[in-house]
Amino acid sequence: MKFEEKIKQKYLYSNNQNLFKKIYFFFQRIKSYRFIKKSFSGSAQDLIINHLFKNKKKGFYIDVGCYHPFINNNTKLFYKKGWSGINIDLDYHTIDFFNHVRKEDENIHTAISDEETEKELYFFHNRSAINSLDPKRKDEAKETKKVLTRKLDTIIENSKFKKKKINFLTVDVEGHEYEVIKSLNLQKYSPEIILVEFINEDARSTNFIDQNLSTVVESKIYKHLIKHDYHFINWLHNDLIFAHNSVRNK
Repeated sequence: MKFEEKIKQKYLYSNNQNLFKKIYFFFQRIKSYRFIKKSFSGSAQDLIINHLFKNKKKGFYIDVGCYHPFINNNTKLFYKKGWSGINIDLDYHTIDFFNHVRKEDENIHTAISDEETEKELYFFHNRSAINSLDPKRKDEAKETKKVLTRKLDTIIENSKFKKKKINFLTVDVEGHEYEVIKSLNLQKYSPEIILVEFINEDARSTNFIDQNLSTVVESKIYKHLIKHDYHFINWLHNDLIFAHNSVRNK
């Protein structure tokens, strides 16, 4: 009989049940640790995506609004597994950090939008997760700066990864997600899975309380992706997950 089983028998049948109960539960807790998987996302989005990819060992991602290399980051788990990709953020300090710790990736300091022009950036502070191109942030921001925007198509076409199939696209840019999605030719590139932050366009909120299914299906993001052969598969906290129809039966 294994030691753990002996402890279990003692726990069930011994006169000193409290002691053996504590020991048995301790062993159960230790055993459970091997089933715990480390998430780097804010709400375990990366674990859901990893499950959708069936624990795929190699792949390619694009992270727009990457924020931090491993805190609240949707691609760090995949980088650890051997994936590589493009990380994009409009904060120079963020990209400088990525260049130090994500050396296999291409890390780009720029703002992404559906047109290549000069736009106003509503700036809160360096390394802020809420610096945004969304005009509705104007009154909240500490200052306004001018930035040049680029399309996601342009980034890919000039990347060393331009021939890579995009397995995973994640977009979190504080209210400018629709414009980022529009900047990508979905017929040409068609990422297999898209994870996108959803802001209620009426309430301008990511608060889960302000969301419902009707606000999702009436949103510009949902309509645009459905039109381009995607289907909606999950809603996790503030993020929507879409899969391309070509991977539905994989």
